[in-house]
Amino acid sequence: MKQLPSLLVSDRAGNLFDIPDTEMAGKSGRTIHPVQAHDLIPLPDGSQVFMMPERSAIGFDRRTGRRKNFKDYFAVAAYIPPSYTHLAMAAYGMTERAPRLPLMSFTAVGWYRGRMYVPAVHIDREIKHLPTSFDDNIISNKVEAMVSKYPHNRLIAHHGRQCAVEYGCANAKNFFLQRWEAPIAVAGGCNANCIACISFQPSSSVPSPQERIPFLPTVEEIVEMAVVHLITAPKAIVSFGQGCEGEPLLQGPRIEKALREIRRQTRKGVLHLNTNGSRPTVLAKLFDAGLDSVRISLNSVQPELYHRYYKPNNYSFEDVRESLRVARTMNKYASMNYFVFPGITDSKKEAAALMRLFRTARPNLIQWRNFNIDPEWYLTEVCHDYRSPRLGVKKLMFLIQKKFPDIQFGYNNKAASVIHKSKEAA
Repeated sequence: MKQLPSLLVSDRAGNLFDIPDTEMAGKSGRTIHPVQAHDLIPLPDGSQVFMMPERSAIGFDRRTGRRKNFKDYFAVAAYIPPSYTHLAMAAYGMTERAPRLPLMSFTAVGWYRGRMYVPAVHIDREIKHLPTSFDDNIISNKVEAMVSKYPHNRLIAHHGRQCAVEYGCANAKNFFLQRWEAPIAVAGGCNANCIACISFQPSSSVPSPQERIPFLPTVEEIVEMAVVHLITAPKAIVSFGQGCEGEPLLQGPRIEKALREIRRQTRKGVLHLNTNGSRPTVLAKLFDAGLDSVRISLNSVQPELYHRYYKPNNYSFEDVRESLRVARTMNKYASMNYFVFPGITDSKKEAAALMRLFRTARPNLIQWRNFNIDPEWYLTEVCHDYRSPRLGVKKLMFLIQKKFPDIQFGYNNKAASVIHKSKEAA
């Protein structure tokens, strides 16, 4: 690449075009900065590119290097697919009329020699969640066939008609395609009040992309759906804790009964839990019942930032830390679902806190996930006056690999072969 990509902008009608004499810019936290050529990759297949309404486009003059704010044009961002982690968000200037943005991530994007480029890394080569891995034309027929086969199982119908068809959930689609990871939703309630919760928003200004499961599935429904998948799917995983539910640890006894019965019927595949890690004692019981792996979601390992985002009820960040420790103590596979917000995630304060956590509760895997939230909302409601020098997301990854080479990087939950290999290495 002989020069940095041009700034992409949008007019009010949504027409995208580039400004050749202006370089694209990135945004990390509150800082608008040039992007680095070595951080750029071609826009991945399956990405979406869109304007950011009432947010003026910002770039850097190619000749002078000075920042330019295009008040007559809107900023443009990319939503890149799962398994790609962004290194900088789109740069913009706020206007008084700027609405709150939907629950998506907003990656910087520029134009160079006939194609778009984004600052990102390909963090996971598995294709389980990539949009290009699905043919939606066949999903509806697969769903109706399975629902007809199991007419009394409300859980199968829910994950089919709501999750796979209406919400477009990759895990739900994979269940009906009889492959890889399948969802098991159990919890309608939650003990956290996450600002950017994808299944419950008290304000209509940011609609939830999906709703929580409206019923409590029976143990029999859970077991039937899980066993069907485990005995037929390659690299089979069934995972509790989905986007269409709250916190599964609140249904600990029900899940525990289901796990024991599933393992009585089959030893195949992986039994997995996605959770906020709020109840370490409940998690330990689930491990005893047959749970193989856990993924704990975090926006930050700094308690202050964690509490401002999650707004937990009757638990604290120390419980989350203990859940990670319990998983490793019991020789179970533990992942961190780490929400990446450039400028905060890769700040020196966050990096130092992360290193301290890893010394006492080291996960097997970090799942680097782009934070789906309006950047201004997060900065205002969670970060407040937070200040800390930026390392860069790539440098943070390098430091972790250098200090803790046994920690894996990825995006997807892992199949039995990976989990067994990690246990043997331990």
